[in-house]
Amino acid sequence: MPRNVRRPPAAPAAAPRGTGQVRIIGGRWRGTKLAVPERPGLRPSSDRVRETLFNWLMPALPGARVLDLFAGTGVLGLEALSRGAAQAMLVERDPGLAAALREAVAKLAAPAEVHAADALAWLGGRQEAFDLVFLDPPFADGLWDRALEALVPRLAPGAWIYVESPVDVVPAVPPDWALHREGRTREVRYALYRAPGHHAAVTLRPDDPPATTE
Repeated sequence: MPRNVRRPPAAPAAAPRGTGQVRIIGGRWRGTKLAVPERPGLRPSSDRVRETLFNWLMPALPGARVLDLFAGTGVLGLEALSRGAAQAMLVERDPGLAAALREAVAKLAAPAEVHAADALAWLGGRQEAFDLVFLDPPFADGLWDRALEALVPRLAPGAWIYVESPVDVVPAVPPDWALHREGRTREVRYALYRAPGHHAAVTLRPDDPPATTE
């Protein structure tokens, strides 16, 4: 009779390759992790940058209509919804990323629409205006000038615009936009502007140094 052979326990299944995660850091979905496909050049805004940004934005979020252009992981638009924004449009041309965004929106039952489209072409076909816009295009494509020009007609009076760029690049925003706050990490510059039309001008005070996030 053959002796019983003890088999080693089965190894746990490996995580699917090519998939990463982003985490919502505040609001009603705080701590929720969302799976996203990995793509060359995809760089979600870090937790520290987002925490700084949303501290700046806190008074502007309740009820805001949000546009996350070049959405990528969608974490900026979803974070805004988690913290009180009313609705969001997430625009991403990569089909795999757009599919992941739809899954995230369904998982959260978020008041958001996902549009798998070229961001600039999508803007040209819209009529509504937005209170808050996240503008973080792929750095290698150099789309800031074209995106900023296309964005202007889609801004509500006094809209807030977040712009992220390489640390040594300062995009040329319209001259009537007021710089509210800016900061830098080793790799990126991030800045929050306000479009004209608000009742009181809000600008960065000369003695208020820019934020630095490591």
